[in-house]
Amino acid sequence: MELHSRIFTVELKEVFVISRSADESADVVQVAIRHGDAVGYGEGAPDPRYGESTQSAMAFLERAAGLLGDDPFALQAILRRLGDIPGEMAAKCALDGALHDLVGKLCGQPVWRIFGLDPAAIPPTSYTISIDTVEGTADRTRRASGFRALKIKVGGPDDLERVRAVRDEAPGVLIRVDANEAWTVESTREICPELVGLGVELIEQPLHADREEGYDELHAMGLPIPIFWDESCHTLADVARAAGRADGVNIKLTKSGGIREAHRMIHAARALGLGTMLGCMNESSLGISSAVQLSPLVDVIDLDGHLLNANDAFAGLRFEQGVVRPSDRPGLGVEPLDLWP
Repeated sequence: MELHSRIFTVELKEVFVISRSADESADVVQVAIRHGDAVGYGEGAPDPRYGESTQSAMAFLERAAGLLGDDPFALQAILRRLGDIPGEMAAKCALDGALHDLVGKLCGQPVWRIFGLDPAAIPPTSYTISIDTVEGTADRTRRASGFRALKIKVGGPDDLERVRAVRDEAPGVLIRVDANEAWTVESTREICPELVGLGVELIEQPLHADREEGYDELHAMGLPIPIFWDESCHTLADVARAAGRADGVNIKLTKSGGIREAHRMIHAARALGLGTMLGCMNESSLGISSAVQLSPLVDVIDLDGHLLNANDAFAGLRFEQGVVRPSDRPGLGVEPLDLWP
């Protein structure tokens, strides 16, 4: 198999602001694996929060080229060889996606069908409302009127007032909040009753990932809103740690290493009584297309990364009545907008 890789810059429609950063663009790594006349594509989004960059990912991909072998159906063996090299989960995610895309194309079937899933069961995706002023938050909410669920980034000033502004502008939508590690045990406890009154469905990653004892405290309090781990949950081993400390996990393929590991994590989380969410970074349609293959399996969907972008490198995903749906075409169901490789 022949491996090609590149860096693609995603340009955002507006500044994407969370508790620890503000971005106008994001770089992702994209790979193409050729086997005969078939080409499989995949993408990963390296995040400095996890010690990764596009440069480190590209270096990993150069090393990985010699580990693919000649049999695209030997997925488990290939991914095991790649897994023996520590770190670089975004690059592994890109390779995993490309291999699944390639296998689907060789079989003539979409990946979701190979997993035996039903796209009719996909929940609506949330749409992200970045940290802004109260007035700016209200404006962002009005412009997101086509969505059935909204995720509000918090951890800045006026958190509660911003959630109230979203509820006022969108009285019928599902609301989730995501603190990206910016809250404390005390602030989480204090704000919960107000959030209950506003109909908030869940709180994502209120405390820093290294505050496991804080999550123990929150869990012991019996908070009236479920707590979902994101930054605290990367791979299968983290799912077991979440049980008894959180109510659910946000599984992101670019953190887990791709479809294969995410599939294992979803079933492990269910076995442990945890809620399941599929999330994303700032990605193109290619990155989202990998996650959406598994989306019939989970409770909560947060796959709006491509919908926040002013540009794209791939096409083929559908967005219907608030739901991101995969294509019926083989593999991941998306194709590049340019001639590559």
